[in-house]
Amino acid sequence: MRIGLTGGIASGKSTVADMFAELGISVIDTDLIAREVVQPGQPALGEIRGVFGDAVFNSDGTLDRGALRQQIFSSDDARQQLEALLHPRIQAQTVQRIDAASGNYIIVVVPLLAESPLREHMDRILVVDCDEATQIKRLLARDAETEDQARRILAAQASRDERLEIADDVIHNNSGIEAISAQVTALHDRYMAMSNLPAS
Repeated sequence: MRIGLTGGIASGKSTVADMFAELGISVIDTDLIAREVVQPGQPALGEIRGVFGDAVFNSDGTLDRGALRQQIFSSDDARQQLEALLHPRIQAQTVQRIDAASGNYIIVVVPLLAESPLREHMDRILVVDCDEATQIKRLLARDAETEDQARRILAAQASRDERLEIADDVIHNNSGIEAISAQVTALHDRYMAMSNLPAS
């Protein structure tokens, strides 16, 4: 059974995915795959340089993620160009890994699942949800330089309502880590039971 795990930026997806992994569940993280496809030597890296220029690269030839983030969240065109380069590669790698995975169920972390063709590959969708004020606070603490940039990042994603609309299950992440852990454990038990049901 394939569970698509999604949520807005800084909603707590990685924390939830790590908890499932600790329970012995295979986790496929498209953010990690996105990093792999832009490693030195990968074709996508040359294409990014062709579109965005040397300004988004470090002196050692690796991608300067901060500089690239600034460009793509300042311009819808730039963001769409980058997505057109990367998303087909990320999707192809993800599908390969889904097909190769084993276990009663797997977790596939897709931040932009509401907008992604990968949604068609999922049996259930689990949304990690928190309010926008919490997201902005976490983003500012983590990797956004200004509140204006944090709000632009949020605006570039599906809205909270759009994510909740596609959810089969929701983890609420406005409280502490213990509250999340309890929700993950309950869902794990439920998914194990569902995956063991005989085919109808």
